[in-house]
Amino acid sequence: MPSQEDAVARPCIIMAETEVERLSTLALQMEPVAPLAAGMLLREIDRAEVRADSDMPDDVVRMRSTVRFEDDAHGAARSVLLVYPKEADIAAGKISVLSLVGAGLIGLSVGQSIQWPDRDGHERSLRILKVEPPGCIIF
Repeated sequence: MPSQEDAVARPCIIMAETEVERLSTLALQMEPVAPLAAGMLLREIDRAEVRADSDMPDDVVRMRSTVRFEDDAHGAARSVLLVYPKEADIAAGKISVLSLVGAGLIGLSVGQSIQWPDRDGHERSLRILKVEPPGCIIF
């Protein structure tokens, strides 16, 4: 259950019904291996507004969405494809939803920002610039 502080500090997010079940199962399975990212993903799922796939806006980050975002830790915008762990390939721009950045991006929409920790526990801002629904590519 999110704390009041999380509810104030974190923007509202939307997740697709079919993805919530698969992501919850994945996060629970991966907790022993990646406890921080899995726990954060589970907290995001718990606080998300869950919608039917057909009711998902195109500008919301979903699995296999291409996302252009700005990370204030690096100061530059970058585009990534959000994927399941077995598909991840950082060199190819495919980041896992079970990475810290991936868990922070899921459910956000264009224009939203979230304060999100890095591996060292430092907070940084991730801001969504553009989202292409699954199957589309942006440059």
